[in-house]
Amino acid sequence: MRICFVGDSFVTGVGDDDCLGWPGRVCSAARKAGDDVICYNLGIRRDTSADIRARWRREAEARLPTEYDGRLVFSFGTNDCTAGDDADGVRVSRARALANAEAILAEARTWRPTLMVGPLPVGDDPDIDRRVAALSRDLDALCAPLGVPFLEVFATMAANRPWTREAAAGDGTHPNAGGYAALAQMVAGWDAWRSWFD
Repeated sequence: MRICFVGDSFVTGVGDDDCLGWPGRVCSAARKAGDDVICYNLGIRRDTSADIRARWRREAEARLPTEYDGRLVFSFGTNDCTAGDDADGVRVSRARALANAEAILAEARTWRPTLMVGPLPVGDDPDIDRRVAALSRDLDALCAPLGVPFLEVFATMAANRPWTREAAAGDGTHPNAGGYAALAQMVAGWDAWRSWFD
């Protein structure tokens, strides 16, 4: 099974001394459980939903030839909520972010099995985190009618001590290995993820 993880710096695993992030860890756990998984990390730091909409299909197609069992996991939205020149003074307005997400996920699910992991907290800016939390709720509501399973992670990670402690000790936003391990554990225990291996 080839799995493309598409998203932002949290997908890349910025801040992780082990350079695994949560995708590397969740796939490592799957392999140790006996599942033949290939992990492709397609995270790019500072990418918004607009950036991901422009690149995801081309990058995923290069890694998921039709003859292989290919899967997609998306996680994005935090960068949309940071300061910028779009509506509401952010990089990508909430309306545009949701339109981008709908376009991405509607296309993705008709091509390959698709999951969505919600956006993550920045931790050092309460205003951004309020916007991220609202966007996460909207993305959850968006995914349901599309038939794309959604994992809400914002609240759990915002309260997760390894995540918040490591982020504060680093760049203020990105955790180290302990934080990413906690998120990987959430994903690994998610019914929608586990169903891929039953």
